[in-house]
Amino acid sequence: MRAILTRVKSASVTIDGTRVGEIGKGFLILLGVGPEDTEKECRALAEKALGLRIFEDENGKMNLGLDEVGGQVMVVSQFTLYGNCRKGRRPSFVGAANPELGNAMYERFLELCTELGYAPQHGQFGADMKVESINDGPCTLILDTDELMDRRRA
Repeated sequence: MRAILTRVKSASVTIDGTRVGEIGKGFLILLGVGPEDTEKECRALAEKALGLRIFEDENGKMNLGLDEVGGQVMVVSQFTLYGNCRKGRRPSFVGAANPELGNAMYERFLELCTELGYAPQHGQFGADMKVESINDGPCTLILDTDELMDRRRA
């Protein structure tokens, strides 16, 4: 699994002109699922992402976590995180999970966020979403379970 995690002052997601999710200070997580991802990867990514201490303390150091700042979480599915741009000018998305697995892992990630104490606002898997955010910093991180779990897929 892959995630782009951005520390935000606020974020929202709109589908067909209707705002379906909105947060204040917290994390906007764009989530991509690979074809071999399982519960194990899903849990590892959720625990790592939600445990990050990337909010500034009174000394300006990134030292505070979501709980310490009363932060919220928004998760948006993003299969394009598995886009391959090596050849040509059009990305290939064959490295992304099929929609059935992608949706199942996305839904499981949302459940894990709730279990870990951060009931997320979210988009809708496969929908045409408009995502807005006011980045804080900016501070944006890339998380990949291949790296988190110290393995590389060929």
